[in-house]
Amino acid sequence: MKRQNRNNKRAILGRYGFIVALLMLFAVMIIVSAGKIVFTAEGKKWREVGEKETVIRDRVILPKRGNIYTHDGKLLATTEPLYNIYMDFWADGMQKDTLIKYVDDLSVALAKKFPDRTAAQYKNVIMNGWSMREKEERQIRENQEKGIDKRVSIRSRYVRILRNDISYVDLKEIRTYPFWNQRSNRSGLIAEERNARKKPFGNLANRTVGSVYKDIDKGGASGLELKYDSLLRGVPGIKFRQKIQGKWMDVVEQPAEEGWDIVTTIDAAIQDITERALREKLIETEAESGTAIIMEVKTGEIKGIVNLDRMSNGDYAEGNPNAFSYMNEPGSTFKTVTTMVALDDGVITPTDSFYVGNGLFQYNRRWVRDHYWRRGQDRGYMTVAEGMAVSSNVVMSKIALKGYENNPTKFVEGIDRIGLRKRLTWDVPLNGIEGTSSIRFPDDKTNYWSKTTLPWMSFGYETQVPPIYMLMFYNGIANGGTMIKPFIAKQFFEKGKVVKNVEAEVVNPKMCKETTLEQIHQMLLKVVEDGTAKVVGSDYFTIAGKTGTAQIASGGGYGGYYVSFCGYFPAEEPMYTIFVGLRKPKGVPSGGGMAGMVFKNIAEQTYLRKVRLDVEACRIDSTLQKQPLLKNGNWDRNRSLLNALNLPAEGPAEAADWVKMKYDSTTYRSEPIALNSALIPDVRGMGARDAIYLLEKSGLRVNLIGAGKVVSQSLSPGQKLVKGTTVTITMR
Repeated sequence: MKRQNRNNKRAILGRYGFIVALLMLFAVMIIVSAGKIVFTAEGKKWREVGEKETVIRDRVILPKRGNIYTHDGKLLATTEPLYNIYMDFWADGMQKDTLIKYVDDLSVALAKKFPDRTAAQYKNVIMNGWSMREKEERQIRENQEKGIDKRVSIRSRYVRILRNDISYVDLKEIRTYPFWNQRSNRSGLIAEERNARKKPFGNLANRTVGSVYKDIDKGGASGLELKYDSLLRGVPGIKFRQKIQGKWMDVVEQPAEEGWDIVTTIDAAIQDITERALREKLIETEAESGTAIIMEVKTGEIKGIVNLDRMSNGDYAEGNPNAFSYMNEPGSTFKTVTTMVALDDGVITPTDSFYVGNGLFQYNRRWVRDHYWRRGQDRGYMTVAEGMAVSSNVVMSKIALKGYENNPTKFVEGIDRIGLRKRLTWDVPLNGIEGTSSIRFPDDKTNYWSKTTLPWMSFGYETQVPPIYMLMFYNGIANGGTMIKPFIAKQFFEKGKVVKNVEAEVVNPKMCKETTLEQIHQMLLKVVEDGTAKVVGSDYFTIAGKTGTAQIASGGGYGGYYVSFCGYFPAEEPMYTIFVGLRKPKGVPSGGGMAGMVFKNIAEQTYLRKVRLDVEACRIDSTLQKQPLLKNGNWDRNRSLLNALNLPAEGPAEAADWVKMKYDSTTYRSEPIALNSALIPDVRGMGARDAIYLLEKSGLRVNLIGAGKVVSQSLSPGQKLVKGTTVTITMR
């Protein structure tokens, strides 16, 4: 018995030893295989194969493009994520029977949300993706059976389902759809994020802010977006997709660095005022294009800048950067330059007089004409100051000939001394000579200087000066003789910290003598008080400036006019300088009546935004009887208001829907407004709602300027009505 037990024990130990030896052998084999994988070329090969199956490397992480702000932090341009929607038909948990079960419901939901495809088309896209996966599976299996070490191209891992990119809100919604409401390793849903550029203020300052390419990683295409693209775009990062526990996950290898933010000088409210004022006048005059710029006198900061071109459909939209690039002869706004140079050189004084006669002056067989020459009126002699006020070409040409006929180079040197020939770069990218003034010297071999160049240059021809240079020049006058370069990009932020502050570049610390500056200032005041810009005068503050009306060179001759006005306000302590230019307006061209009125509109609205009364000025005068001022208009509405306030009122003597309201210290009285469908109605004294209603009901198009009640209308009341005509009503 004992012997039998010993034999059994030996047998058990033998079997146990065999198993242990076998396990040790397996362990040695595993260690040897691991060593081969770690240390041999064969191991490297298998590691690469494994990585190909579990890692997708070197995928770019696009950085968030920097934001562009107004001066007070409002967003002009920002980046928001959009998503490309794909399906991975190799997702580990995806099952064919589950896909087939839900594909119809998923397709219907997609077609309802994104109707660019039908439900049947969405189903085809999805099932074709699955068929592609099955084909790839068969190819892999056949290669393995044949022992072919050939990689099969896996195209069904990323099949695009939606044609267009979607927002994060839409992404959250589609993740609730049938089949896609499962985990991504079962549904195969992949949302590939990309950045897109958005402008919260719409087209406000659109041309200045600029644009980016549709594929945002290509960067800026125009404006600030292009100028500062290298700073805004940031630095791309790198990520790879790795299969971890059967699920594909993004692993960041190198994070992206966000682009810098830019704070501009733009004031959203002033920009809006400027754009509205210019657009209204362009519509009224049916001009081809227009430019308006407003800048702070002391700082050089551009607060509003608008470039509007007429589109093929007749609407106006931001187009070319004309403020910087419009190269045309400036016309009479250049007369201030001529006068400054001549005064500074001692050629003239403001009281020197020149004979103008009937406004015609012949020089070298060419006629210099003043705008009034057709009237045949002999105006005799005119002083320099008077010539500036009425914008006399004859006076300017005689000033230039008196001082520089025998030495025209000295005249151009005077312009150069002011700073108008200095080449400057701007926040908006430009090419060629655009963006800099083109004022030549007499010895310029590329641009012939004729005997008539000097007198014609004196009143703004034979030279090209972009609007931004004229703005800079007049701002120099307002700024005590210091010419500074207008600018838009004010601060640069990186990761929330200021890395660069921009201040205005001084182009010329002293454009002219102090006496010359004061004389020029007084002349510009006279232009608005008694001269060609009398219509520009404001009830709220004084304005100093100069009108300009220049023919546009075209095909060796001239066609159409460029009208402009440039000046500053309040004249005593200038806050802002404004340039306004309109290209090819219809009607009688007028620098004051067209461009000047845009200037006035912008100036008044901007100034009133800045006005703040002290507490004393706001105290209620208890001795005053407070009576509401009623506007002319609909009698029923006025009567309802008077009844609600328990105020005495007398209705019209005869039944009338439209009345004029008067208050005679005791009672409100109404007088009927006579209306005739064939005549222009009288809307003066009405509010905007009633005035627009009556005019449009009559078949007129209405252009509205200002706010309050109507103080004037461009078509006189009682005039014969022509339907479709545009009437401008001014409100105050």
